[in-house]
Amino acid sequence: MQHELSIQTQLKQQLHQLAEDDYGAFSSRLLPGTVRILGVRLPLLRKLSRKLAKSDWQVYLDTATEDTFEETMLQGMVIGEVNCPLDQRFALIREFVPKINNWSVCDSFCSSLKFTRNCPSEVWDFLLPFISSDQEFHVRFAIVMMIFYYIDETHVDRHVDRVLNLLNTIRHDGYYVKMAVAWAVSICFVHFPDQTMDFLNHNSLDDFTYHKALQKITESRAIHQDTKKQIRSMKR
Repeated sequence: MQHELSIQTQLKQQLHQLAEDDYGAFSSRLLPGTVRILGVRLPLLRKLSRKLAKSDWQVYLDTATEDTFEETMLQGMVIGEVNCPLDQRFALIREFVPKINNWSVCDSFCSSLKFTRNCPSEVWDFLLPFISSDQEFHVRFAIVMMIFYYIDETHVDRHVDRVLNLLNTIRHDGYYVKMAVAWAVSICFVHFPDQTMDFLNHNSLDDFTYHKALQKITESRAIHQDTKKQIRSMKR
């Protein structure tokens, strides 16, 4: 028990030492409604997560608290860093996902789960139940995972049609779900313009999500100006 308390006490002290008030204020403006942001920059959190993953990480995760935004963020990063069997990592992810309460924790967590590249089929199957969840950030988690690891020309398991078909089934009204769907569609367009154009012409997205997808496509530097003009003409 003393060891567990020591880990958490030392960690909290480290985070406060690394915190920057100005950066904390900046982060708070990006994450309205999120409280207790210390202001620790992401590269420093990732460095700390790698250190924790090489230590007694199971004790750390078993006793970790969410007293600050950074402590929650750090847990997700450690889960991505640890060396453990796939079923154990899936269990850790299932336990962490309900703790996601903003887009930053969600997206940073997803970017930490690089093990996905080694077992895309297994992770895809693991993600599917989250798509039909009634919890906003459960759904966003699954969508962002697909953005990061499945919209890719290099692997047969990461086929754009599977992603687009799945996006077309999502009916969650959460703002951060709709924005993630729009983001995913725009990334699909960058990598697979023909298939995604066909999707844009035949889909059941709500108007808000559809128009946000068009907007994100036109904001991409990877899209030719003539194509952007065509996309702008597709507004409903």
